[in-house]
Amino acid sequence: MKAIGIIPARFASTRFEGKLIKPLCGKPVIQHVWENALKATSLDDLIIACDDERILNVVKDFGAKVTMTSKGHSSGTDRITEIVNPIDVKVIVNIQADEPFIQPSMIDEVASALLDEPKLSMATLRKRIVIPEELYDPNVVKVVVDRNEFAVYFSRSVIPCPRDCFIKNQAVSKEFLKNNEYFKHVGLYAYTKDFLFTFKNLPESCLEKLEGLEQLRVLENGYKIKVFETKYETIGIDTPEDLNRAEEFMLKMNKQSK
Repeated sequence: MKAIGIIPARFASTRFEGKLIKPLCGKPVIQHVWENALKATSLDDLIIACDDERILNVVKDFGAKVTMTSKGHSSGTDRITEIVNPIDVKVIVNIQADEPFIQPSMIDEVASALLDEPKLSMATLRKRIVIPEELYDPNVVKVVVDRNEFAVYFSRSVIPCPRDCFIKNQAVSKEFLKNNEYFKHVGLYAYTKDFLFTFKNLPESCLEKLEGLEQLRVLENGYKIKVFETKYETIGIDTPEDLNRAEEFMLKMNKQSK
């Protein structure tokens, strides 16, 4: 196979336990993710990798392909490697189970990039920030890229630091964001299978521990991550408040499409 999608699904989220099976406009959050991912034309297979029977039962009810994995994994990457180890495949797409607005074209972009460009080993996405509150939200991960769209750094803090606002003790405005590009990271990754296992075997890095961001292990060890820009808005479900925002956003989208 050329590319497969894996949706790692953990029940015991520290900020919002069981969030993946919470209802969002009449369907579990993870079902929205699966239905959107299923439409990606680049994937030869799509598997949900879960660690809890409560998720397993919900997933079976809506007909997804699902595999139970060890509860001992410390990250989604570890869960993915358990699944793909025996599979003959070139590219694996790690699709976050708490991103119900993920679009098929977003998956196709990162998967196709790795299939078409042999020098790339890992790719992800970024979306321009237009809401000032997102800039200061530690749950919204920010990313800075170089002129070739390779990641320079990821952070939960505001990067780059708006020096003039900082000096004047002023919050960033919508007008400021119109004139200055700030990006949030969209939780979607594609790796070559070879690099996935290289990544898994790297020791946890200092920056990764400080920020609580696994992708920093890649940068700190000298590897590159291509970060493509997407126009699609996403809302990761990290808290009950996020779920409420997602419900409002989805209802608004549904009205606009009618």
